[in-house]
Amino acid sequence: MKHAITPDGRYFVVRGRLWRTANPYLTEAKRVDLVGRLMKARRAVREAKKARNPEAEAAAHKAVDEVKHALGERGPVWWDDGSTDLNRHMAKNTVYADWYSKLSPAADGKV
Repeated sequence: MKHAITPDGRYFVVRGRLWRTANPYLTEAKRVDLVGRLMKARRAVREAKKARNPEAEAAAHKAVDEVKHALGERGPVWWDDGSTDLNRHMAKNTVYADWYSKLSPAADGKV
């Protein structure tokens, strides 16, 4: 499913909440490498949970977080105009409220 992306490309919306997109300035090779590492780390989280191994799960969550930072989805923002980071904010309570109010429910993952 494709989620709606804010006009400036900084966030996508899921159930009304803004989530920061990956840094579009990453090279394609770097992005592909990081996404592969992210999927591997997420599989490690799943396997650690399945095995009921809290140490392995913590390590896997740390790996996910590190890759998310490298992608620009967490940590310092990838844009440089001084705009505030609105990651995880409800779109209706942000500068994107007017844009968000015009989305169809399907674009927001509500149907």
